[in-house]
Amino acid sequence: MFKFDRLFITMKEKGVSTYRLREECVIDSKTIRRLKANENIEMKTLDKICRYLDCKIEDVVEFVKD
Repeated sequence: MFKFDRLFITMKEKGVSTYRLREECVIDSKTIRRLKANENIEMKTLDKICRYLDCKIEDVVEFVKD
């Protein structure tokens, strides 16, 4: 299972709100809901997030064994 808790921690550290992520990174609200629910998202979306936040993928997602 992949968890996106680290994304929201990284966003807080960088002062980025979900609104700003949606508007400036061009991610729709449906994807934000999927991230909050730890559901699947596309790799290109992870790429956009990492580029926008200037961070590594480890700062966004964590793998947790079931």
